[in-house]
Formats: sequence, C-alpha cells, structure tokens
Amino acid sequence: MTTTTKVKVRVPTPLSSATGGERQIEVTGSTVREVLQAVGEIHPEFLDRILVDGGELREFLNIFVNGSDVRFEEKLDTRVQDGDEISIVPSIAGGAIP
Repeated sequence: MTTTTKVKVRVPTPLSSATGGERQIEVTGSTVREVLQAVGEIHPEFLDRILVDGGELREFLNIFVNGSDVRFEEKLDTRVQDGDEISIVPSIAGGAIP
C-alpha cells in the first residue's frame, strides 16, 4: 500500500506573485525536489523563479525542512515526511551593520 506524504510549502512574499498570491501550499512528494515540482505543476511560473536551467536551486534562495537547512543534508534530494513544512527563504544582502 502506498502512503501519501503531504507537505506544507511556505512561500515568501517576493515569490508569492508566482503562486497567484498563495503563501502556503500543501502538496505531496517524498523529497524536497518532488514537492517543489508538485508546486510547479500547480503554478508553472514558480519553478522558473526558484530553479536554474539545470534544475538546481537558485543561489540566492535557501530551503529549510522543519527549520533544518537542506544545504547541510541532501539538498533538493532531502527526504520529507508526512506533515513536514518546507520554508523558502530568500538570502538578504546589504551593507555593514554599525
């Protein structure tokens, strides 16, 4: 019997225009990559905004699963479980802090 892994994806405000204004989307998938692809099936512009042509994450974005940075795990191939929460966090750059 196959189980369905539902995962919640939190979309930051700067990317919400690519999801029709939705800031939270629940989809299924067993890895971060599969979950992002599932969001892309609903909102095709979304993938163009977060992935480069080779299918990897754009360098200015960070992905967290339940608060853990996927860069220190299996990146987009990090496995997810039912009820997990994926957060997409744009990098912030700026001047020196006084």
